[in-house]
Amino acid sequence: MSEATAGAGTAGRQRRGGGGAARRAERSAHRVEAAPYIRRRIPNYEILDEEGLALIEANAETVLEETGVRFADNEPALALWRGAGADVRGDRVHLPRGLARRLCATAPREYVQHARNPERNVTIGGRNLVLAPVYGPPFVRDMERGRRYATIEDFRNFVKLAYVSPWLHHSGGTVCEPTDIAVNKRHLDMLLAHMTLSDKPFMGSVTEAARAADSVEMCRVLFGAENVGPNCYMTSLININSPLTFDSVMMGSLEVYARAGQAVLVSPFIVGGAMAPVSVAGTLTQLLAEAMAGIAYAQLVNPGCPVIFGAFVTSIDMNSGAPTFGTPEASKILWGAGQLARRLNLPFRSGGALCGSKLPDAQAAYESANTLQAALVGGVNFMLHACGWLEGGLVSGYEKFVLDADQLGVLHSLAEGIDLSENGQAMDAIREVGPGGHFLGCAHTQANFKDAFWRSQVFDYRPFETWAEAGEPDSMRLANTRVRRMLADYEPPAIDAGVVEALQDYVARRKASEPDAFG
Repeated sequence: MSEATAGAGTAGRQRRGGGGAARRAERSAHRVEAAPYIRRRIPNYEILDEEGLALIEANAETVLEETGVRFADNEPALALWRGAGADVRGDRVHLPRGLARRLCATAPREYVQHARNPERNVTIGGRNLVLAPVYGPPFVRDMERGRRYATIEDFRNFVKLAYVSPWLHHSGGTVCEPTDIAVNKRHLDMLLAHMTLSDKPFMGSVTEAARAADSVEMCRVLFGAENVGPNCYMTSLININSPLTFDSVMMGSLEVYARAGQAVLVSPFIVGGAMAPVSVAGTLTQLLAEAMAGIAYAQLVNPGCPVIFGAFVTSIDMNSGAPTFGTPEASKILWGAGQLARRLNLPFRSGGALCGSKLPDAQAAYESANTLQAALVGGVNFMLHACGWLEGGLVSGYEKFVLDADQLGVLHSLAEGIDLSENGQAMDAIREVGPGGHFLGCAHTQANFKDAFWRSQVFDYRPFETWAEAGEPDSMRLANTRVRRMLADYEPPAIDAGVVEALQDYVARRKASEPDAFG
């Protein structure tokens, strides 16, 4: 632990001592309504039968044993694998059949990620679905200023939008890349924004082990050092460098989080036809091998640490080389991967409002809807990129963010299934109205009309004449208006001033400890 870390952590604990000011702030704070995470009451779609699943599992074991996986520039990782019984040749690890699966068995089937506001805690795994926003784009786009490099102001705006969006359960991670801050320091500002501008769960930095360590230390300031480890406060994305390569940067971050008892989302990043075979079965085989190897390694580092089986898979346009989204092949892979994850008793990540479109247009809507629906029925437990994704992940779109976030309400409704309670059966309404009547004024309608149907907060359902008089706004203009309204109405959630001061002190100390690096 560095001197700056120790000082900030101690200050945070001291300032939390009384808590009276924090409780008063909590009582007087503006309250933002948010739907709880989704608990599915509908069945998962299973595209593979037992024979197909067994075949892919056997093929994945063959890949791990015969081809192996590469752990580049990471001698400590190779030593761990040797100790576990793997055959290590150079930097390539060959796993005997069944080894990865046995190691994966120590990971929990589900876990709680705690939020600053306990009402926002989420349980990841089981029959649950947690929705988180777009992750990683260096560019942003809005109707006024078009496409441009993202700044920390944009980042903070997206954190605010995620906080006030009722259907999002998670603040996410790198909702856009703030390019106006040095590469080696921007993670500090991003974490500070998540911790202070929202009280939903969030993700940590993974771009270097030292930045992951900063994430853990800032959590210790925010939540108390004694609580981090026994409790999980971060779920952070660890991408595998497909095919079959685990680079030392990502693995270094995985090691930091696993040792601290924080969750890691181990996710192959696959563009089918380029980083995996063109066939669905071949891609599923490679995906399973990579995910099992990564999850097994996390369990070698710290048995029992929380993990998510991830699957980010898209196909490639063979004419242009560009990735494609919302395709039937991607849905088949998602559904198959979900089955494979459930057979390992692990939480599953996939899906999102993915699209290749440059604008929030019809292409974006079709492609995003295809993936969102596939993810809902495919048993996804943690959905990254649930809103805001444009241009194949290069852009975080303001209007796209609120359009997608609005549509996430549809997933909540579909996941509930059909209400077969006495009220849901509505026999009293049918008896009251009888033949030839209408249901608008009956008692059942009067009692249920406020929440009987899902209602968009963005779309326009006005008569033509009213819509025309308003200037004939299309979806982008309607979404732009909502973005501006949401940001104007934003009020931050209550937080102890002493904790904020301790976090700011930590950030200042860390920034002063090294020069800026923009490369």
